[in-house]
Amino acid sequence: MMEALSYDFFRNALMAGLLVSLICGVIGSLVVVNRIVFLAGGVAHASYGGVGLAFFLGLPVLPVTAGFSTLAALGMAWVTLSSRERADTVIGVLWAAGMALGIILLDLTPGYNSDLMSYLFGSILAVPDSDLWLMAWLSAGVLALVAVFSRGLLVMSFDVEFARSRGVPVRFLHFLLMGLTALCVVMVIRVVGLILVMALLTIPPFMAERRARSLPGMMLLAALLSAVFCVAGLYLSYALDLTCGATIIAVACVGFVISLAVPQRRDAATQAGAKGSAA
Repeated sequence: MMEALSYDFFRNALMAGLLVSLICGVIGSLVVVNRIVFLAGGVAHASYGGVGLAFFLGLPVLPVTAGFSTLAALGMAWVTLSSRERADTVIGVLWAAGMALGIILLDLTPGYNSDLMSYLFGSILAVPDSDLWLMAWLSAGVLALVAVFSRGLLVMSFDVEFARSRGVPVRFLHFLLMGLTALCVVMVIRVVGLILVMALLTIPPFMAERRARSLPGMMLLAALLSAVFCVAGLYLSYALDLTCGATIIAVACVGFVISLAVPQRRDAATQAGAKGSAA
């Protein structure tokens, strides 16, 4: 591992993995608690349209994809609030439309860009300094917004009706959460790719939810778990000459299976309470 750290590309990969871990821990926890995993998946796949648009226009991929994904996320947020009974169908259409648009735009782009596959399956070892700085600024912006609206997001995450009764701007916070999810998705795509993005966004928060006693605690634990998965995946991919993104997700999946075999803390407390009552 120390030998690998002597290479600039590996240090960039490690920094990118840690940045993504931090943002996934925070936004992923909100996605899981608010039960909008399907929405996040729709945003992730629709973002491919942004990749195609960036290649077609010859512009930097991450900024264009971030803007496109945010617009797609806001559209999906509006659909879920305005027509809940048909939301899943419309989100599926937007999901497919984004993918189709990306493919068509790439077909219309002259030549073939070998870097294209990195956005499908990730290319954390190829993250340049410019993308790393952009990811750092995105992370800082997302975390700042979460901190500013933390109280409202916390109340909305656990009881929407109570939040409305207390005057919390639920509609605004829903749009905000979807926009932040879009930015998070763009960052994760650079690390593990479009195909595997939902795994890194949801597995660590799910594992953390089973152990944490509060939403901030869940975010912190999810970020730590994501960091462990990213670092372990990077090390294994370097040692065994494997694809980094897939290795990171494989490590996360192993951790997920192990976590299912370990009893939840609150389950154990509940069982202990039941035994005490019976006695």
